[in-house]
Parts: sequence; structure tokens; C-alpha cells
Amino acid sequence: MAFGNSLDDGDEVMSEINMTPLVDVMLVLLIIFIIAMPVITHSVNIDLPQASHEVNQPQPQAISITVAEFGEIHWDNESVSAAELKQRLSEIAQHQPQPAVHLRGDRRVEYEHVVQVLTAVQQAGISQLGFVTNPAAP
Repeated sequence: MAFGNSLDDGDEVMSEINMTPLVDVMLVLLIIFIIAMPVITHSVNIDLPQASHEVNQPQPQAISITVAEFGEIHWDNESVSAAELKQRLSEIAQHQPQPAVHLRGDRRVEYEHVVQVLTAVQQAGISQLGFVTNPAAP
């Protein structure tokens, strides 16, 4: 009536791996791949549209207009007057394609100065205007 770990009854530790489940799994995987392979290689014939081989025209460099703290206007880091700004804007409005205008306004500048530049850009007929800001600090 011994229920212990006695090895004298002929029970020995099995030291071989049972290969039957491994072979079964491998055969099932092989059958799945044999069935799935025609589905994977099947393709649909479609008629793709043709594209032209024209080279895209290079976009003109953007113009940077800055309104400083006391209302000074700078055109690409060059100080300009309001009259000169209007003249330059009307000149670049004639270019095709028009260059984009990037407007930077100092945070301490009076709103009126920025509006005057916006009005000049609009009157010149510039269609691409962007406002440049600094990202907020976290």
C-alpha cells in the first residue's frame, strides 16, 4: 500500500520526447500552406492610369515679412517703409506662380501695424499668406 516515490516497482523516468504531437502539428501546418498558397499568389488584373512625365515647376522661395515691436516692417531681414512694402508686394503679385508670404508679428506690437501689413498684402493680390508663430512652451 505504498503510495510514495518508490522506483522499485519498475517505474522509470521517461527520457524520450513524444514526437507524435509535433508531427501532427507540422502536417496540419503543411496542409494549411498548401491550401492557402494559390490564394496568396492570385492577383487581380487592373488597368492603372498613366501619369505624365513633366517635371514640376520649382516653387518660388517664400517671402518673410516681420512686424517688429514698435511697428517697423522688415522684408527678409531688410527694413522697409510702408510705401516700399506696397511696391514690393505689387511686384511679387505679378509673378506666376506667386511666392508665399510668411507674416511674423512681435507679441508686443500693436494690432494696427499687423492689420496694415495684412491690408497691403490683400490689396496687392497675394493669395498665399501664412502666419508664423512659435510653439507654446510646455
